[in-house]
Amino acid sequence: MYEQLVQNAPNGAKRDTPMTRIILSSAIVLLLCVSAHAQQPVQPGTPQAAPATPVQPGQTAPPSKPPQNSQAAPPSSTAAAQQADTRKRIISRTELVIVPVTVKNRDGQLLGDLQRDEFRIFSDGVEQQIVLFDSQPYPLSAVILLDNDLAEKEAEQVKKSLDAIAGGFGANDEVALVTYAEFPETVSDFSFNNDALFTALKRLDLSSHSTTIINDPTTAGPIINGQTQPDGTGTTGQGGAQVRGFGKAAIHNSLDDAVYAAGQMLKGRGRDRRKIIFLITDGSNTHNNQHSFNETLHSLLLADVSLFAISVTHQSPIGRSIIQHGTAEVDKYAAATGGDTFYAAKENELSRLYSAVTEQARNVYTITFAPQEADRSKDYHTIEVRVRRPELDVTARQGYFQAGSR
Repeated sequence: MYEQLVQNAPNGAKRDTPMTRIILSSAIVLLLCVSAHAQQPVQPGTPQAAPATPVQPGQTAPPSKPPQNSQAAPPSSTAAAQQADTRKRIISRTELVIVPVTVKNRDGQLLGDLQRDEFRIFSDGVEQQIVLFDSQPYPLSAVILLDNDLAEKEAEQVKKSLDAIAGGFGANDEVALVTYAEFPETVSDFSFNNDALFTALKRLDLSSHSTTIINDPTTAGPIINGQTQPDGTGTTGQGGAQVRGFGKAAIHNSLDDAVYAAGQMLKGRGRDRRKIIFLITDGSNTHNNQHSFNETLHSLLLADVSLFAISVTHQSPIGRSIIQHGTAEVDKYAAATGGDTFYAAKENELSRLYSAVTEQARNVYTITFAPQEADRSKDYHTIEVRVRRPELDVTARQGYFQAGSR
């Protein structure tokens, strides 16, 4: 290259002098640097400057944008989210209704082989879509509620059979024990310890009253042909008969209040458990409850609690038919909440029914639906469950209350 520059130099500059060599060497170095810089490739991701946009007359030049790799602080995440999302938000809440369903054949045996498409569920007469279906047994949260004012005979039979109740519960079941007469009294709170439950039941001393009929000549009415007649005071005695043992404690059997208290205990237990009240009673009740039947039923349905009852008598106890009305209410509680009522008075019958209650309570189909076309002006909504397979008995709760309704 040096020779070429010398040859191309003007005639007056072709003399090979030291100064000429210095000038030509500098020119060669400069040419090489310019050539190397021009051939350098552009690295990927290197921001390229956009050509300047000419500003038209009468326009204001737009503000320049900082380069992508600028060190300026980015906007906060909250501000960025507000700038990026300008859509309106609509929040809706879907209420799910859980319905435990028991299915038996005509012989009273539980059936566990039905499939989802064999069930149909209706609310307020409108068929609903089944959102969730489960046929697996559920662990139990149970309150054993014991009538602590039974007649002597029934109290003795119940006491002998109580320890058999523990056999119906498993390791995953939590159980509380409550007795009631005028007021409910918690004997033991919820526990998974079945041995502790067995011990508490074994040691429990139930109160009782006598139903012995005695003759009281001081209150006997007039006797005609050997038969005692009404005396005009409203007493129709059989020779002035009175029922011994019916004092204040005996006639203040507050069934509604006891069921309400048991329901409140179960209210906070999880929805992944079957919540039941295991009631053993003679069905007696007074009109002096603080909580009415409707209020108590409302609380049970809101908390998804079912009542299973073992009644130790088929009819109201002697001397209580006028002032008490609980026998029918026990059946109503059970039917409305999807539970059941059993009748027994002997020790061996009671022991057998204890396990039958827990087996039925645990082995249910669980149907969940989101109410469609529900009348929002009503608090209470009816439920009806049907199965396509014929000649089966279906037991389920009869309705539900909307959450927050009074």
